[in-house]
Order: sequence, then structure tokens, then C-alpha cells
Amino acid sequence: MKRFFQIAVAVVLTLGLALVVANFMTGEKKIEVQVHHLYDVRDPQYLRSMGVLLGPSIMRGNQVRHFENGKEIFPAMLEAIRSARKTITFETYIYWSGEVGRAFADALKERAAAGVKVHVLLDWVGSAKMDEAMLEEMKRAGVEVERYHKPTWDTLTRLNNRTHRKLLIIDGRIGFTGGVGIADQWDGNAQDPQHWRDSHFRVEGPVAATFQAVFLDNWTKATGKVLHGDDYLPLVPNTGDVAAQMFSSSPTGGSESMHLMYLLSIASSSQSILLANSYFVPDDLAVGALVEAAKRGVKIRIITPGEHIDTEVVRRASRARWGALLRAGIEIHEYQPTMYHCKIMIVDGFLVSTGSTNFDPRSFRLNDEANLNIYDEAFARQMTQVFDEDLKRSKRITLQAWENRPLLERAAEHVLSLFGGQL
Repeated sequence: MKRFFQIAVAVVLTLGLALVVANFMTGEKKIEVQVHHLYDVRDPQYLRSMGVLLGPSIMRGNQVRHFENGKEIFPAMLEAIRSARKTITFETYIYWSGEVGRAFADALKERAAAGVKVHVLLDWVGSAKMDEAMLEEMKRAGVEVERYHKPTWDTLTRLNNRTHRKLLIIDGRIGFTGGVGIADQWDGNAQDPQHWRDSHFRVEGPVAATFQAVFLDNWTKATGKVLHGDDYLPLVPNTGDVAAQMFSSSPTGGSESMHLMYLLSIASSSQSILLANSYFVPDDLAVGALVEAAKRGVKIRIITPGEHIDTEVVRRASRARWGALLRAGIEIHEYQPTMYHCKIMIVDGFLVSTGSTNFDPRSFRLNDEANLNIYDEAFARQMTQVFDEDLKRSKRITLQAWENRPLLERAAEHVLSLFGGQL
């Protein structure tokens, strides 16, 4: 009996270790070489490369609007939901109980009761704080709700792969993406540490079809059902003159697309890079690309969270990697008033890239992510003004201050940076 117990324990431990290893591994080969500067972001070759290497085409004829903080973001999203006539598809990482969660649940329920086909895909980890009663209410009203990678025996090896995407598509014609989660922390106007700073974007036009394609891919993976037809994929006419591209990445296919997009765009910069990111933990390739750009004379400014951050471990791991950047003359600023959750990159006053992606190995290799690239000088000017306003509320970290931080603090940051691939 004792021998049997020892064997059973060994088997359980072996299986547990195997699951941990499987969850910490990615399914595709990592990018291991630097991307070199061959052309600028305004060069037609850059646009061709982005279309070919990332997959989806760059589509013209779109309108894009920026919304700042929950005060603007949530009313715009809820208004769009209430305007739906045929379909609503909604994929998000964070969906928690609270006033904001209740408002979205009620709006989705009302549309489902009115005959609109409503499909909601929630990450199992990210929606852990959602009240199950609210979830059941939505289902009873006719909302199809699925949890992505809910633990079962056949999905345990994928627990570390989360859908971090933030997508809302209305009638296949209007798409929303950005950094916002469905939780009370995002409500308000970033007026205090309890209300976060974030940006979200509304797109109307042909590129909305690619928003839908990204959602449908994960919906099919989660449910085995294919949603198609005119209700989901209508012919969308031109509504403006903005060129845009929505693309995705996932460990199960194209996991390096997001990483490649950042590296190629940084390598193609010639004037400026503005990078706003909530979890800035650059790997060696990203650090190298930014340093090389700075050596070419590119002015680089970065905004990250300051002391108000929901994951202090990430902040510490991030700071451990700033040395080479600061020595290259790259400016790093920490946002002061509240948690800074924006995820925006602006290159040479032409490219604006935004969506769910953090500037860290988890987003580049482990999560399912989706980003919108906008190629438009007027929109880039608008977003540069937003960046500059955030910069006024941020504190610059100098090389001297970084080098003079306490020894114990530096040691802790170094240790935490070794786990940067999982943060």
C-alpha cells in the first residue's frame, strides 16, 4: 500500500510538472535576429511589408475616433451596442462585476431580447471577478457567452494562453478596440488613483470586417461554431479616407506577428517614436531596436506607469531593463496621477498602433492579442497632442536617478526581470 501511494504521488507530481512546463512554453520559434533599417514608415515598401508580413491588407476608406477615459469610452460603446440591429460580437479580457459590468450586461441583454444575435467571449482568467449570477442573467436573455480556455482536462496545457483582445463589433460595420476593460477602475476621467487613464478607439468602414475576422477566429476555437453570412460579414462601404489595418497574434498561429510589427516599425522610424504602454518590459531585441533607432537620430519618448500600478512586480522588472535605453538618450517618463493603461505607439507622425498589446514578452508570445494600425498624418497629430498632455502629468526618470537607486532595489528588479517572459 505504501509503495502504491509513493507511485501515485510521483505520477501526480510528474503530471503537474509537465503541465507547468507546457504552460510556460510557446508553440512557435521566437524571432532571434534584429530587424534592420531599410526604409521609412512613409515608404510604400514599408506599407507593402506590413501587409504581407502581418497578413491582413491595409484598407482605405475608414473613419477613426479616439475616446479618452471611461467618461468618454463607456458611453460610446454602450451607445453602439444599443444601436445594433443584427449582430454584436464582443471579446474582452477583463469583465468584472460592478456598475460598469452591470451597464454592459443590461445593454447586451436588451439587444438579445430584441432579436439581435449577441456573442460574448470572455477570458476565463480575466473574468474571474465577474458575478456568476450576472453571467447567467445574460445567458437567460439570449446572450451567447463563452469562457476562453476554461480549465478542462483537454485545455490544462493552455491555461497560460489568454485572450487579451479587446474587441467590440456592431453589425459587422463598427469596431472598437484599445486598452479598456469592463470594470469600475476604468470609469470616470482618471481623476484619482482609483480611476485609471486609458484610451479606446472607434472605427467605421471596410476595416471593420477584419475586426470581425479576428473575433470569429477565437469564437470558432472556443465553440466549434462558425458564424458567417451578411449579418456578420456585410459589404461595408467607405466612410472616410483613413487607411487602417487590424491584425492579430496567438501562440496557436502567428504568435510573432505583434513582435514583428513593433520591431519593423521601430526599425523603419527616422524622426520620432512616442510609446505609451502600461506594461513596458522590453526584451533584448526590442531594447536593441530602440537603441539603434536612437543612434540614427530618432527622438524617442516613453510613458509608463509610476507608483500607481496594479502590478508592482511588472514595474520593477521594467525598470531593470532601462539602462541601455537611458544611456542612448531615450526619454522614459512615469505617469503620476493614476494607473496608466494606454497602449499606443506613434512613429514619425504617421503610424499610430493601438489595441490590446503590452510591450512585453507575454503579449508578444503568450497572449492572444489584436492591434489596429492607422496610417494617417492628421490622426497621428491628434494622438501626439494626447501623448503630450500625458507627458505633462509624468515624471522623467534620468540616467543618474536610475543608476543611483538603492542596491537592494536594483537586486530585486534584476531578479524579477528574469521572469519578464511571464509577466
